[in-house]
Amino acid sequence: MKRPKILSFERKLDPSDAVLRSTVWKSRSDASSWIDLKIREKSVRGTISNDLAAGDQNPAKIDANIRNANPQTVDVATLPSHHDTLVVRFTLRALGNVGNPTACGDPEFRGKLDSVVNDYVNSLGFGEISRRYAANLANGRFLWRNRIGAEAAEVVVAHLKDGKAEAQWIFNAIQHKLFDLSAPEGEAEDVKELAKLIESGFLGAAHVLLQVTAFVRIGEGQEVFPSQELIMNRERGSKSKTLYSVGEGEKAVAAIHSQKIGNAIRTIDTWYPGANENGPIAVEPYGSVTTQGKAYRQPKDKKDFYSLLDGWVVKDKVPDTEQQHFVIATLIRGGVFGEAG
Repeated sequence: MKRPKILSFERKLDPSDAVLRSTVWKSRSDASSWIDLKIREKSVRGTISNDLAAGDQNPAKIDANIRNANPQTVDVATLPSHHDTLVVRFTLRALGNVGNPTACGDPEFRGKLDSVVNDYVNSLGFGEISRRYAANLANGRFLWRNRIGAEAAEVVVAHLKDGKAEAQWIFNAIQHKLFDLSAPEGEAEDVKELAKLIESGFLGAAHVLLQVTAFVRIGEGQEVFPSQELIMNRERGSKSKTLYSVGEGEKAVAAIHSQKIGNAIRTIDTWYPGANENGPIAVEPYGSVTTQGKAYRQPKDKKDFYSLLDGWVVKDKVPDTEQQHFVIATLIRGGVFGEAG
């Protein structure tokens, strides 16, 4: 038996896009005070700052270039001049049937995989993974750059049932550290309760739909940071930065990609080599961190997802507890994991 060429999994922790609005801190609980944030264009007269001296360039030509202005048109999003607080809201689902492939080309492999996942659930459960997801909701990691330098940040997580909040947790995000996924004193029980709810979703014991709302006090008129669109073939002289929004025309609202929200929530991998110095990274098959240009789970070290999965399912080599958490977290992430061919 070997891993089939056709093997794929749906993601089981499913976020929506996050919509950006603004308000005043003291009125943050009043949704009627929220205003949708719009993206607008801004033209600026910058300078040449990229390295022109590399290669065999003519010094006279370089001198002529760096003395010129560098006009640019960019997208920008800011709070209104009378609002000091950013509001970020999205929904998040925790789904059952973890480890059950969407497509699998080998019934024998599928049966063995089901057995492996069931053994994990019975012996370890989803508690540790769910606790780490809950910690990343509590610490506001999904805010990305919007969290940096904030005077205050509050995260409200509501469990929705029939469109209404059945339960609610409020976290002081600044107190929760990004490097350490453990909860601070006084809020540990809240994180545990939220983790148990997420775990019940993975087990299929409950319908888990969370509404996450973050309030970030950064100052009147301050710039905020929606997702930036990746334009592959940008024409020369066109807008140099395009920000993401949902909706069309006047109804368009600044937003953060669901992929970026998901990346932040699944930043729970502290089981890779070098984690003590680098901190948690997003769960990825090779431990890839593109902002650092590095993959922390190299196949040569047998710590990548494929080596661990094949060893566990095909060769009956049960990984240690930490690597079991990583493999199951990758299955929750979802993706196409068939053997190359």
